[in-house]
Amino acid sequence: MPSIERLYRYFSGNPKFKLITILYKDDGDRAFRYMNENGYTFQLYLDPKRSAAQQFRITGVPETFIFDKKGILINKVIGPLEWDSPHIIETLNNLINEH
Repeated sequence: MPSIERLYRYFSGNPKFKLITILYKDDGDRAFRYMNENGYTFQLYLDPKRSAAQQFRITGVPETFIFDKKGILINKVIGPLEWDSPHIIETLNNLINEH
Protein backbone atom coordinates (compact mmCIF):
# COMPACT_ATOMS: atom_id res chain seq x y z
CA MET A 1 0.00 0.00 0.00
CA PRO A 2 2.84 2.50 0.53
CA SER A 3 3.81 2.27 -3.15
CA ILE A 4 0.17 2.72 -4.19
CA GLU A 5 0.01 5.87 -2.06
CA ARG A 6 3.21 7.21 -3.64
CA LEU A 7 1.86 6.44 -7.11
CA TYR A 8 -1.42 8.16 -6.27
CA ARG A 9 0.40 11.26 -5.01
CA TYR A 10 2.67 11.31 -8.07
CA PHE A 11 -0.32 11.40 -10.43
CA SER A 12 -2.72 13.31 -8.14
CA GLY A 13 -2.58 16.47 -10.23
CA ASN A 14 -3.23 14.67 -13.51
CA PRO A 15 -6.95 14.56 -14.38
CA LYS A 16 -6.30 11.77 -16.89
CA PHE A 17 -5.23 9.36 -14.13
CA LYS A 18 -7.78 7.55 -11.98
CA LEU A 19 -7.00 5.13 -9.18
CA ILE A 20 -9.88 3.09 -7.84
CA THR A 21 -9.30 0.69 -4.97
CA ILE A 22 -12.01 -1.75 -4.01
CA LEU A 23 -12.20 -3.63 -0.74
CA TYR A 24 -14.41 -6.68 -0.77
CA LYS A 25 -13.20 -9.04 1.95
CA ASP A 26 -12.28 -6.94 4.95
CA ASP A 27 -14.29 -4.92 7.42
CA GLY A 28 -14.81 -1.38 6.12
CA ASP A 29 -14.44 0.38 9.48
CA ARG A 30 -11.19 -1.43 10.18
CA ALA A 31 -9.90 -0.64 6.69
CA PHE A 32 -10.70 3.07 6.92
CA ARG A 33 -9.10 3.24 10.37
CA TYR A 34 -5.96 1.56 8.93
CA MET A 35 -5.93 4.04 6.03
CA ASN A 36 -6.19 7.02 8.39
CA GLU A 37 -3.58 5.68 10.83
CA ASN A 38 -1.08 5.20 8.00
CA GLY A 39 -1.76 8.45 6.15
CA TYR A 40 -3.15 6.86 3.00
CA THR A 41 -5.14 9.38 0.98
CA PHE A 42 -6.32 7.43 -2.06
CA GLN A 43 -9.99 6.54 -2.19
CA LEU A 44 -11.22 3.18 -1.00
CA TYR A 45 -14.55 1.79 -2.10
CA LEU A 46 -16.36 -1.00 -0.32
CA ASP A 47 -17.86 -3.94 -2.20
CA PRO A 48 -19.74 -5.77 0.59
CA LYS A 49 -21.84 -7.80 -1.85
CA ARG A 50 -18.71 -8.68 -3.84
CA SER A 51 -20.37 -7.66 -7.08
CA ALA A 52 -17.23 -5.99 -8.46
CA ALA A 53 -15.14 -8.95 -7.33
CA GLN A 54 -17.47 -11.32 -9.15
CA GLN A 55 -17.63 -9.17 -12.28
CA PHE A 56 -13.85 -9.00 -12.53
CA ARG A 57 -13.43 -12.64 -11.48
CA ILE A 58 -11.10 -11.85 -8.59
CA THR A 59 -9.11 -14.89 -7.52
CA GLY A 60 -7.01 -13.38 -4.75
CA VAL A 61 -5.72 -10.20 -3.21
CA PRO A 62 -4.23 -8.02 -4.49
CA GLU A 63 -5.28 -7.94 -8.12
CA THR A 64 -4.83 -4.85 -10.24
CA PHE A 65 -6.56 -4.00 -13.49
CA ILE A 66 -5.21 -1.35 -15.84
CA PHE A 67 -7.62 0.18 -18.35
CA ASP A 68 -6.90 2.51 -21.23
CA LYS A 69 -8.75 5.76 -21.95
CA LYS A 70 -11.54 3.88 -23.68
CA GLY A 71 -12.12 1.59 -20.70
CA ILE A 72 -10.49 -1.40 -22.36
CA LEU A 73 -8.62 -3.74 -20.03
CA ILE A 74 -4.98 -3.77 -21.12
CA ASN A 75 -3.32 -5.54 -18.22
CA LYS A 76 -4.11 -7.54 -15.10
CA VAL A 77 -1.53 -7.92 -12.36
CA ILE A 78 -1.96 -10.61 -9.74
CA GLY A 79 0.02 -10.06 -6.56
CA PRO A 80 1.88 -7.11 -5.12
CA LEU A 81 4.03 -4.78 -7.18
CA GLU A 82 6.09 -1.68 -6.49
CA TRP A 83 3.64 0.69 -8.13
CA ASP A 84 5.90 3.72 -7.80
CA SER A 85 8.91 2.16 -9.53
CA PRO A 86 10.36 4.23 -12.40
CA HIS A 87 9.34 1.56 -14.93
CA ILE A 88 5.70 1.54 -13.80
CA ILE A 89 5.51 5.34 -13.71
CA GLU A 90 7.00 5.56 -17.21
CA THR A 91 4.57 2.92 -18.50
CA LEU A 92 1.57 4.70 -16.98
CA ASN A 93 2.75 8.08 -18.28
CA ASN A 94 3.01 6.62 -21.77
CA LEU A 95 -0.47 5.14 -21.49
CA ILE A 96 -1.93 8.41 -20.18
CA ASN A 97 -0.31 10.44 -22.96
CA GLU A 98 -1.37 8.19 -25.83
CA HIS A 99 -3.62 9.90 -28.35
